[in-house]
Amino acid sequence: MKKSIDRYRVEFLEYLQNYRGYSDLTIKSYSETIKEALTFIEITQEDGKELFNLMPYRIHISKLNPKTISKKLSAIRSFVEYLNDSGKKITLKADESIKVAKTLPKPIAHKHIVEALQKAELQERVVVVMLYTLGLRISELSNLKLSDIEDGWIRVIGKGNKQRDVPLLQSTQALIDEYLSTFMIKKFLFEKDGERLSENSLRYIVTKVFKKVSLKVTPHQLRHSYASSLLNSGAPIADVSELLGHSSMATTQIYTKLGSALKQQNYNKSHPLCGVDE
Repeated sequence: MKKSIDRYRVEFLEYLQNYRGYSDLTIKSYSETIKEALTFIEITQEDGKELFNLMPYRIHISKLNPKTISKKLSAIRSFVEYLNDSGKKITLKADESIKVAKTLPKPIAHKHIVEALQKAELQERVVVVMLYTLGLRISELSNLKLSDIEDGWIRVIGKGNKQRDVPLLQSTQALIDEYLSTFMIKKFLFEKDGERLSENSLRYIVTKVFKKVSLKVTPHQLRHSYASSLLNSGAPIADVSELLGHSSMATTQIYTKLGSALKQQNYNKSHPLCGVDE
């Protein structure tokens, strides 16, 4: 049974790549999780259906943090949903969700980004500026083609192959023009020997840039910084949600909580009665 399930696993990963547009990193994570889980899941027959008992696997991963466990269980649920859509009759046992505390993202202060850009080389500057002024995911940046840039706009292919158009700042357009006049680019904005630069290569560039100013920064933090800056400056949450490519505004609302937290911190620092010994 597990051998045939493993064949479906391969087909499921191809489906995620070809039809759902998942990033290489996400597909790799799904593959590793499902492969690992299948060595622990107990598969039995019950009322003409296959029963997947997740309890042995849940015990195996119980020492991981709740967020990691939640992601692994979500990957398994997606796989089982695919199996059922493919005609298999599978029921999950011990599939209870776990509570995951929502953590606020940590944006990077604008002054630190400017400081890092001053020390960056041309290609490095373009990578950081694209992430910071467009709010792109690293997978979206890696797949960005020259043909996607036109008339002051960038067409972004996001999760699930959803398209969105994001406006280019004039300064960002000027930087791209300088970059294109310096490097021989054929298809992708960031490429080497005619092939697009991988997500990991772009992550390394971001790490390298901010290391020069003694900071550890991820591409996703730059996306957070973009969203937080817009919301803190009064941009409507619906517009920001669309620019980020979120499927739901509920996902975007975490940034409004971040803005409230920052306002509270500033209030605590500034009000004359805050911090006064009683």
